[in-house]
Amino acid sequence: MSPTQITEINQLLSPERIRLGLPGTSKTAVIDALVDLLEGHEGIDHLESVRTAIFEREEMMSTGVGKGLGLPHAKTSAATETVASFATTAEPIEFGAIDDTPVRLVLLLVGPEDHKSQHIKILGRISRLVSRDGFRERLLGADTPESIIETLREGETALRG
Repeated sequence: MSPTQITEINQLLSPERIRLGLPGTSKTAVIDALVDLLEGHEGIDHLESVRTAIFEREEMMSTGVGKGLGLPHAKTSAATETVASFATTAEPIEFGAIDDTPVRLVLLLVGPEDHKSQHIKILGRISRLVSRDGFRERLLGADTPESIIETLREGETALRG
């Protein structure tokens, strides 16, 4: 990883780490599928340790942050850099969200312990983006992984503007 840590969500994602209309009827199934998308990523040393860290974090407090967004995340030594996967779900998923709204957008984020500030910036950025109704609808209406990345890029540019 370069000395400058990536804080743009669109730069953390690649088409193979995105699923549209992800099937699954539970929070556990959706999180498992998102962790599986990280398999083979050069920034992940041990996928099962990542899975364990994500679920341990979820047990402490639900990462359903409201507005239909789930943000399962963890910091772990099993990651050598901050990585992410993203999905829209086929059906709304009960996530234990703070506003009791089922989740259809899920960003999974994992990184090493020493990337705490980067982690917080990314989580805050996706929360701000998804709080915008039009942006949320664009993500849900995206028909390709590339259009998800482009929507995120445009949204992040607008946040800076």
